[in-house]
Amino acid sequence: MGTKQKPTGIKRIYLAAGHSLRAFKWLIANEAAFKQEFWLSVLLVVRCLFFPFSLFEYVFLWCALLFVLLAEIFNTAIEAVVDRIGAEIHPLSGLAKDLGSLAVMVSVIIATLIWAGVFIQHLSL
Repeated sequence: MGTKQKPTGIKRIYLAAGHSLRAFKWLIANEAAFKQEFWLSVLLVVRCLFFPFSLFEYVFLWCALLFVLLAEIFNTAIEAVVDRIGAEIHPLSGLAKDLGSLAVMVSVIIATLIWAGVFIQHLSL
């Protein structure tokens, strides 16, 4: 039995970018939480540019927002896999979804603490 050889090099990177773009478009179109978090992140990134932060602070703030989006992506992936396995109610399925939701909540808390810390630090200067 022959195995199909996977693409390598630039072609693999190009194809992976296409898959990622398709996933992003799906999230924006179908996941209300991701859409809200994405547009809030865009707004916060633009607004923080009006403050005299250091390059490190900008990167730190933006990474905190990306961390929230990453957690939401993982949460959605967990939900998709659980839903794909079956529609029947199972305690482990519910637990998996709840844990994904908790991951998002923890990421939001982390991002909030980072943003508050950076802004409070600048208020006290």
